[in-house]
Amino acid sequence: MSENRISAAALSLLMAAGIIFTNTSTITAQEKAAPRAAAPAESRTKPVIAKLCTNCHQPQAGSLRGNFDNVAFKSQSIQIRLDDAVEILKFNPDTVKVIDAGKPASAEALRNIKKGHEVRVEYTEAGGIKSATAVTTKPPIKIAAEKLISTEEVEKLVALGPEKGKYTLVDCRPVPRVQEGSIPTSINIPYPAFDKMTDKLPKDKSALLVYYCNGVTCNMSPASSVKAEKLGYTNVKVYREGMPEWLKGHYGVLSAQFLKEAWIDKDVPHVLLDVRPGKAAGQGFIKGAVSLPAGDLAANLAKFPSRDLKPPIMVYDQTGGADAKNAAKTLIAAGYNKVSIVTGGFEAWKVAAFPVETGAPSANIAYTPKPRPGELSIEEFRKIASNTPADVLILDVRNIDEAGAGMIKGARNVPDEDLLNRLAELPKDKMIVAHCSTGVRAEMAYHKLKEKGYQVKFLNAKIDIDKDGNYQIERL
Repeated sequence: MSENRISAAALSLLMAAGIIFTNTSTITAQEKAAPRAAAPAESRTKPVIAKLCTNCHQPQAGSLRGNFDNVAFKSQSIQIRLDDAVEILKFNPDTVKVIDAGKPASAEALRNIKKGHEVRVEYTEAGGIKSATAVTTKPPIKIAAEKLISTEEVEKLVALGPEKGKYTLVDCRPVPRVQEGSIPTSINIPYPAFDKMTDKLPKDKSALLVYYCNGVTCNMSPASSVKAEKLGYTNVKVYREGMPEWLKGHYGVLSAQFLKEAWIDKDVPHVLLDVRPGKAAGQGFIKGAVSLPAGDLAANLAKFPSRDLKPPIMVYDQTGGADAKNAAKTLIAAGYNKVSIVTGGFEAWKVAAFPVETGAPSANIAYTPKPRPGELSIEEFRKIASNTPADVLILDVRNIDEAGAGMIKGARNVPDEDLLNRLAELPKDKMIVAHCSTGVRAEMAYHKLKEKGYQVKFLNAKIDIDKDGNYQIERL
């Protein structure tokens, strides 16, 4: 078989999954003897700091600043995300320093760091392998108590509105975050653009000015408040808990333009509800909308996606009025915490001259989260495991003792911690499908192999395998 040739049987199976795909339970003599091309050099320099972190920090040698993604104690590895890039680092549980919320902690604290939390990782590098020497989580920003404003106080202001409440509420986050939804009545002055947008601030420098951003560890609202005070504003407050806390019990808002550009045009998974009467929806609706009149919503909550999936839900009525607000409140009371109203409703969509769909809108409420890069669906993994094509290798990256208790027929075991030292055992003319026991180490293996030029996918799910190779898969 030539290096780039894939059989017709495998091609048809893999095209059904939208991918191109490897198998072999043992290393053949031919594979051992065949010369392998050297792993391709990295074509671009990986970032060492996430873009959002550059608002307050500069790149430093031997240091990464990004978002915590995963930890695997069995392979002693952590995964850090830097925007679209990923770094996998080894760590020694006995020697790694962990500073969690400003306090020294043991390596066990790595298990409790939430996915997405901002971290700084100091590391050393030898033989192309990075090893973490210290992991520091970003602690809550310290702000003087008299400068803080509570969720309840912000709620009262929003209910009054800027004119009656005599306030200006400022969202300091960058536009991509604001496109996901913001607190009602707020204006957007991204912290990085503060100096260029001071004309949006109130002329009365004694008026209440409230800043918020992305939570207690985000420094953009405190930093913006300092800038405002330097301009002479005397009544400046910070809603430190920001958007994450607000969404736990309140709806956000987004414009028709943001709905179109950030969600519909980019095909980002979401649920869009048209809560107008069915007759109105039948005369024209927004692309992808599900028709569910506001009065019928409570009786149909069982039809919604699981709350555990955290689906972003956008709601619109004719004008962004009572129907949309009541529907949003019903969803929030039911436990959904990513709910936003489209400002101005369907009328705003039409005024913007955005496309209007005709015919019968869908009545099926569906949401499928966007898969992680390289993720293979459970259904497609089952197909491959039951009848592995000749061009596919199932790679079991669990530890030897785990694999010894049972493996999928035809799979090959290379523990994740040994992977980079055993690349010569893996074919480059086949699609590699990696799995572990939970998906964490499999995803790490995916990134390592992808960087070395392999065709690779991974199973992001819990899988239990018995001694006969029978398996049970559970979506996490």
